[in-house]
Amino acid sequence: MEKKPKSWNDLTTQQKTGSIVAASIQLTLAAIAWTNLARRPAEQVRGPKPLWAVIIAVNFIGPISYFLFGRRR
Repeated sequence: MEKKPKSWNDLTTQQKTGSIVAASIQLTLAAIAWTNLARRPAEQVRGPKPLWAVIIAVNFIGPISYFLFGRRR
């Protein structure tokens, strides 16, 4: 028996709110990371900038990884 995925209308108000908050945080982190990457000189980035641009797109892990490991101080 396969379990049918829930649609948006099947979610509780709390689940909908949690999804919206998580998506907002993810998009904000990604936007800040991409802006920082675009403005930062290549010499101050560990590795190729195009690769970091792709990595940043990975949920939560990407932007956090960029801020922790991708920038030189």
